[in-house]
This record gives sequence, C-alpha cells and structure tokens, in this order.
Amino acid sequence: MIVALLCSGDASCVVDALPIGYPLNSSRITKMPLRGTLGVISTNPKILRFNWASVVFLCLSLKCTKLYERAEILSLRSYDFTLFWVTKDDWQSRWVESDWKRTEGKAGSFIHTQGKWHGDPDDKGIQTSSDAKHFAISAKIPEFSNKNKTLVLQYSVRFEQEIECGGGYIKLLSGFVNQKKFGGDTPYSLMFGPDLCGTDTKKLHVILSYQGQNYPIKKDLQCETDKLTHFYTFILRPDATYSVLVDNRERDSGSMYTDWDILPPRKIKDLKAKKPADWEDKEYIDDPNDFKPEGYDSIPREIPDPKAKEPEHWDEDEDGVWKPPKVPNPAYKGPWKRKKIKNPNYKGKWKVPYIDNPEFEDDPDLYVLKPIKYVGIEVWQVKAGSVFDNILICDDPEYAKQVVEDVFAHREAEKDSFEEAEKVRKAQEEEEARRAREEGERRRRERGHDHRGRRDKYRDKYRKRYDRHWDDYHVRRALIGFAASVFQIVSLPKKCLSSIVVHVLDPVKFIHLGQSNDA
Repeated sequence: MIVALLCSGDASCVVDALPIGYPLNSSRITKMPLRGTLGVISTNPKILRFNWASVVFLCLSLKCTKLYERAEILSLRSYDFTLFWVTKDDWQSRWVESDWKRTEGKAGSFIHTQGKWHGDPDDKGIQTSSDAKHFAISAKIPEFSNKNKTLVLQYSVRFEQEIECGGGYIKLLSGFVNQKKFGGDTPYSLMFGPDLCGTDTKKLHVILSYQGQNYPIKKDLQCETDKLTHFYTFILRPDATYSVLVDNRERDSGSMYTDWDILPPRKIKDLKAKKPADWEDKEYIDDPNDFKPEGYDSIPREIPDPKAKEPEHWDEDEDGVWKPPKVPNPAYKGPWKRKKIKNPNYKGKWKVPYIDNPEFEDDPDLYVLKPIKYVGIEVWQVKAGSVFDNILICDDPEYAKQVVEDVFAHREAEKDSFEEAEKVRKAQEEEEARRAREEGERRRRERGHDHRGRRDKYRDKYRKRYDRHWDDYHVRRALIGFAASVFQIVSLPKKCLSSIVVHVLDPVKFIHLGQSNDA
C-alpha cells in the first residue's frame, strides 16, 4: 500500500491513502470528467470516499490517464481507502512553514519552483530561498505504522547552490506535532538524507529513534555533491535489515542489530577463554624426513674464478705467485635448513570464541517506528537553493524504484539545462568582472589618481641611490694611493708607522686619515 506520495503540491503526484472505511457513491465518479492530471475539474481540493469495488472501477477508469501512467496509486486490499487530492496552486495549504527561529530573524522561507535547471518544467519542488537561515516545514499525512511491513522512504534533492555548509535531509515525525513550532528540537522517528560542510563532510545520515533516544548509523555513508537531482532511498524490512540506495543503486546494507548501537550485541567475546596447549597454529613445519647432505658444511662460500688467467706481464720473482680472484660459489647455499611442509594438524589462527551476551534482550519489534503522522524538512544552510521533491513513503521497493526511473527519464534534459545555466552564469560573472574593472578605471580617472603613473613618476625619487665612493674599486684605489704616501714619510718614528698600518686595516678610518693628510 502506498501511504503517501508528495511532490510539493503538484496535482499530478500528491496522493495519500488511508484505510478508514468511508463508502463512496460510484455514480459520483462516473459524472467527473477524467483529466490528464488527476481527473480533477476544480482547483479546490476534492475528497473522494469509496469502497473496495469502487477502487477497482476507479483504477480501470484511470488506466489511460497520466495518473495511472506515472504511479499506481493503490494496491488493492480488502479494506477501503480515502484519497486526498491537492491542486498545484494550493501546496501551501498542505505544507506548513514553521515559525521556529522567526522571532530571532533566523528563519528562512520556502518557494514552490522548478529551479534554475530541470528536466521537466512542470515538475516543481520546494526550495530554500534565504542564505544563512534555519528552514523548517512539514506536512501532515495519514497516520501509519510499519509493523509487519517494509518501510520505504524516498525523496529527491538538488543542491543548485554552492551550499558550503548545510543539510538536505528529511524527517518522519510521530505523535502530535505543532507544525508552527516544528524545529530542530522536535522529536522524530527517522532522519535520513545528506549533510555537507566544506570538502570534508559529505555524510549521508540515517538516524533512528528507539525508546526516545536517537541512534545514528555507525557506518560512514557518503552522499552526492554535484548540482543535479539525486534520489535517496531508505528501506527498512520486518527482519530489521535495511538498504540505502542512491539513484536506485545500493550504497550500503546491513542489519539494525549490528549497524546501530540500539541493543547490546547478541554475542560477546569470552574473556575467560584461553588457547588450548595442543592448538596447532603453525601452517608450515619443518620436514622431519629431510636430512643434511654429506659434506654440506665443507662447501666454501667463494671459489677461485675459473675464467681468470694470469696476466702476461706477471713476474713471479717480483710479483709473487699469481692467484686467481675469488668469485661466489654457486654450490654454496648458506646454512642448511630443513624444508617446510604443510602442517597436517594445522587448525588456523586461534581466536577468542564468542558466547551469548547475558545482557542482550531481543526486541522483535526493533524495526517498528512509532506511528508516523508527519513528514518534515528541518535544515540549516549557509547558502540556500536546495530543491526538495518526489517525497515517497510506501511499502513496495519496486514501486519506489519505478518512480526514480520515471523521473530520470528526463535526466539528459536536466543535464542539458544545467550546462546551459552554467554557461549563462559564467557569462554573467565575466560581464560583472568586466564592468567592475571599467568602473574602477572610471573612478580613478575622475579622482585624478592614476596610481601607476604616480608610481612611475616618483620611482627615481624613492629608489636606493648608488654611492660610487664606497664601491670596492674606489676603496682599493684610495688604499693604494694613501699607502704610497705614508711610506714615503721615512722620517716618521716606528711607533707612528705601526699606528698607520693599524689604520690601513680599517678602510673607513684609513680614508678619513688620508683625507686629513691631504688637507
């Protein structure tokens, strides 16, 4: 049975089904013209009540309509259903935006749109529309339980923005919820979907509530990060196994018993266990029938090179007896070791055995969530622009898979639309950059401050000046000339001459001394 199919208010796909047993006059159906959307002739919501036989008649009547082509709304059962049909223009009557964080000025709003790029212009979703805000919106659905049923939660999300940091997940809520106060602190039964932040966090959340406490999945699941539409599907079965699908491809699967820390483990290691003394954990052993060959230890490591020849100029009287150089002996195998053979008594590596956990108490209803009454979106985003659509809650994984295939029939059109939007965006950015450059040039001209001309004008003024009097060449010339004049003064006493030599070692003092002598 399909419990709820929500497409953000699109009349062609928003349907709820609930067994409550209200009869319907079949003549009322025959008098209604069947249109391509949902056979609704009025823009006001219609409530149709019918019994089992009427359901058969309705499905046969709608066989050729768009409704039947896009979704088999009902799986025929032995009880009645109530259908709620919502037109395209009254999505806000179905979805209730919360006032959470609104008084603080931190609440964002949703808009009903097909987005900047899309595969089908008639397929609209709800999109976050304000940056750095908290977004909270919810829709009430007929209450249902997944006891003894497979639960399938599926929806699509498209991050049209450079999200930087923010979530794209949805929640299933139980019990009574004040939708105007729905927010981050509202209890939920299931939270599922992507959460991105920077380049490091690309997490796919799967959080289950059990006895009032939330338990995140222990596995590190990754979500998609591009700007196209992606479907996220969570399947929970009565045997407590689950599957996570992204675009109809299984991303992961497992069991609630092992992948969530909800219950203690069934088995634990026996800490008292010890490896038996006769346990054989060596896979290979020495061959007891292998013996060392005779003369093995007398084999030399090196032998004379048999290819070496005595040089022709070798003189034994002067050079001594010629000996050929040594080369490694190919017969030498190193220290002898027995060969290895398979151990016939090998039992494998010993591991600590597992025993039943005395603290484990099984819960056969572990997979059962509290009765679901609402579906909600509660996220915080630095950059807004995420489009949520195609929210589906049902018990048939094959039907959910078919919904994805139907939407992805327009996948190539969406890619083409995205590429065109990217071209327009890049052209706009280039145009804005060009205008900014021109505006900057215009303002500089108006102020009369051309910084480049000013830099060229005063470049020589602030440049470090070169003083030729202090380079190596002129210092050497000064030293040589002054030394010659000093040593010409032969009448000076030795003590005075020695002080002059000391001054010669200090070029600065020497130059000053030469200048004073010239004076």
